[in-house]
Amino acid sequence: MAHSNYLSGLNTEQREQLERRLLERQGGRCFICDELIDLLLHKGQLDIDHIDPLIKDGLDSENNFALTHAHCNRSKGASNLEVARRLAEFEKLQQEAKKHGQRGADLGDVLEKHGGAKAVLRLRREDDRVELSFAEVGDNTIRTFPLLHDKLSGMDTFFASVPLEYLHHDDRINPRPIGSNIRGLIEEFLSGNPQLHVGLGWWTPEQDGAGPVKVFDGQHKAAAQILLGIRELPVRIFVQPDTNVLLDANTNAGGKLRQVAFDVAIMRHLGSTLYLERINQYRKMRGLAEDNYSFSEEDLVRFFRGESREMARYIIDSQRDAITHDSSNKLREFVEWSGKGAERPLAYNSIERSFYKEFLYKKALDSPLDEGMEQGRNPRVLERLQLIRLMSIFADVFFVNSWDPEIGGNKIENRVLHGEIIPAPHLRAWRVAREEVLSNILAWVRLVIEYHFAFNAQMLDKERLLHQPLPDTLWDRITKFLQSVAALPCWIDKQLGSTVFGPKQNLDYWEKVFKTGKSPSGIPILTSPFDLNQMIQGPKAGGQ
Repeated sequence: MAHSNYLSGLNTEQREQLERRLLERQGGRCFICDELIDLLLHKGQLDIDHIDPLIKDGLDSENNFALTHAHCNRSKGASNLEVARRLAEFEKLQQEAKKHGQRGADLGDVLEKHGGAKAVLRLRREDDRVELSFAEVGDNTIRTFPLLHDKLSGMDTFFASVPLEYLHHDDRINPRPIGSNIRGLIEEFLSGNPQLHVGLGWWTPEQDGAGPVKVFDGQHKAAAQILLGIRELPVRIFVQPDTNVLLDANTNAGGKLRQVAFDVAIMRHLGSTLYLERINQYRKMRGLAEDNYSFSEEDLVRFFRGESREMARYIIDSQRDAITHDSSNKLREFVEWSGKGAERPLAYNSIERSFYKEFLYKKALDSPLDEGMEQGRNPRVLERLQLIRLMSIFADVFFVNSWDPEIGGNKIENRVLHGEIIPAPHLRAWRVAREEVLSNILAWVRLVIEYHFAFNAQMLDKERLLHQPLPDTLWDRITKFLQSVAALPCWIDKQLGSTVFGPKQNLDYWEKVFKTGKSPSGIPILTSPFDLNQMIQGPKAGGQ
């Protein structure tokens, strides 16, 4: 908050009068968070700040002041109150979306909050132009737009400025939640800079010749402008396109072409969507009923032989996506979807290179998709349910009621070394979540499973470890093994912050630690090497 000569010249009574005037002007609510302000209950915890910052030539006068909760103003992370206000509104949308099981708010949530996605559009197509009217919002003007034909794709498009009421979010082609870069876009547009890349949408008539305009690209820019009060947006609209082609193009843009910053988890979701599309396409081209699952994953790979490699990836993407986002998967709330941030202990990439690397079968199956479904022995369903169970057990042992998002993981090892008190369960969660540690722990979980089957003289396909039901006694041993790992003193030893947990180690480093109790350079880390027989009895019997 910049120094204000105006405010510093007010006595106590004059400031209180100003607070009352500002509060009345703001309808009794904080300018940033839009929650109620009580001048008595919040006395001493209120700020008056400039709406347009002085550094940006804002006036030091009453017309440029706003009343806020002190906490909102001092934690806003932005010099401009308007930016802070829009970010606070978006944060509420984020929290509401997560309550409903979403990864975060998307354009659909922003549109719903601001009165969008209510109307469907009618078009008249005349050779090289289209005609339309936005009559449902009271604008009866008939507008004409040139229709542009793309010679390579064969698709027709036109450009128009469309009222929010006619815009709908396409969460099939673009399932991404809105990321933290929304702040930069809000600041960019508020400063008067234009939108350089127009959003993309598509239109196809549905009932009675009308259809929604579905926006599938440019949602961050659209959301930023809507939050700033814009009521219509420029959009390039594809007219009656093959949406499967748009889905492929958007997926490729975020994948092999690297044109869009899709995180890996979103790529898996798009791959899953493409897998379902290929199943439906296979049925249609083979004349099969919509509920027919008598064909195999290998049948799909062979049928779509021109994209066999992609088809094989879509199959596994579908499985990964279903596991990652299952509502019963307790691990998902501890996963950072884009890299490894400071708020959550796990990076999604680490999940792929540990849980999925060890336990997910990566090849196409030759058995029918519905094999063993009625008996509860379908291999992919078993694999999915048992991986979710394993992830949930891991979450229970290491993260649930242990990880504190308020503490986070930002420079945590440095904070420990400088004497900051970090609760032991939280420090353990952060250290175990390191990819090189996590991968080695799960390699030992695999040994627990293999050991059980060998001890009981039962055959086991090691490549398809979770394609058969694991008995409850084995799940109990897995849980006890992980509890034994959690009981190791090294996770909470603050002296290891600079030598062991400070620098990033490789997989071989922790493989050596677990096998010998020492680092490759001979630093003692464990009191003794891992003893599988002891550790599956639980931490007390393990003696670790």
